[in-house]
Amino acid sequence: MGDVNQQTVRAPLRQFSVPLSATRRGARLARLLAAEQLNSWGVPLDPARLVVAELAANAALHGHVPGRSFRLTLSVPGPGTLRIEVADTRGEHLPARARAGGDALAESGHGLLLVEELADRWGVRCGPVPCKTVWAELDLVPSR
Repeated sequence: MGDVNQQTVRAPLRQFSVPLSATRRGARLARLLAAEQLNSWGVPLDPARLVVAELAANAALHGHVPGRSFRLTLSVPGPGTLRIEVADTRGEHLPARARAGGDALAESGHGLLLVEELADRWGVRCGPVPCKTVWAELDLVPSR
């Protein structure tokens, strides 16, 4: 008889992960690579492409540490869900949820409003130190 406390961990159905330079060029490359990968999986490009663009741009702008990259990970953890993760090495700099209609002079947080609007779920996972991962999940609707 097996251990009743043992959990079954399932690997994602599909997974793609790549380190990219924390620069504008790296953010642009993240969007292009994501579009290519999603297309090869037969996953709709939008709104995933926009979510990747925002998270990668945030990693390049706010998560930049000289000499360090950010990591883009795309996965399909189960039927009907696409998970987008962008990890950077600025774990001490967590994104704040922007308030819609908030301070018109605020300089940041607007991209996360877009992510919040487009994603079905999103959040931040801290660690391992010094990293953080901003993730978003999209429920995939079969095309008719």
